[in-house]
Amino acid sequence: MGTLGRVVFSLGKAARSTGQALDRLGSRLQGGYVFKDEVSKHQTILGIFNKKPVIEESAFVAPGASVVGEVQIGENSSIWYGCVLRGDVHQIKVGAESNIQDNTVVNVPKTNVSSSIEPTIIGNRVTIGHNSVLHACTVEDESFVGMGSTILDGAVVEKGAMVAAGSVVAEKTRVPSGQIWAGSPAKFLRDLTAEERSSLTVNASIYTDLAEVHAFENRKTAGDIEADKALRRKWEIQSDDYDSHLGIVRSKKPDIAFPNNMISKGAH
Repeated sequence: MGTLGRVVFSLGKAARSTGQALDRLGSRLQGGYVFKDEVSKHQTILGIFNKKPVIEESAFVAPGASVVGEVQIGENSSIWYGCVLRGDVHQIKVGAESNIQDNTVVNVPKTNVSSSIEPTIIGNRVTIGHNSVLHACTVEDESFVGMGSTILDGAVVEKGAMVAAGSVVAEKTRVPSGQIWAGSPAKFLRDLTAEERSSLTVNASIYTDLAEVHAFENRKTAGDIEADKALRRKWEIQSDDYDSHLGIVRSKKPDIAFPNNMISKGAH
């Protein structure tokens, strides 16, 4: 951020602080009739203890997610809505083209029973399903953690392995490559089929492309959103049959614009 940028940022911060102070003053003057509307102080990306997240420009961090402290996120990876990656006492590293789906918690311990404090490492092209918990563990490249699973301290999910939904991988457990483990505690279920092995990278690619769509929508300005609303209202009342009788040709409602490399272009 250049000098002008820092000046503008400081002015904006001062203006917001002044507005909040005036709001508090007005609330006090209203006494018992006050209606307090608290301003959310949520920050998606937050430094703490001089530790700041390092996020590649091509990565997508959804609004409502929290990336805090010593967290590194690689190229084209995606952190979805409601996720918390808290690297306040140790490092969290996410590789390239990986996806951490909605409401997942990734954390690192300050202490644990084994006194072996480790970071949380997530490799490349990894899929972490919704509502999972990863704590001081390692999930290697092209592996898959199903929805609602928990991976505990010192556990390793090897490259190309799969953890079934709802499983708990206990401390120091190693899930070997090419296998699917399930249960609580998770145990060997069977070897992955050839189709399942190929799907591991396909799932990661789908989320990489989907993140591109979400990132585009989240970059829209208020003006862009209002323009979209106006177009939708226009298309709602537009009748191709009526127009054809009058010889009028109007613009057509476009299909959902997915990136060219989007694997699934069907209805969503």
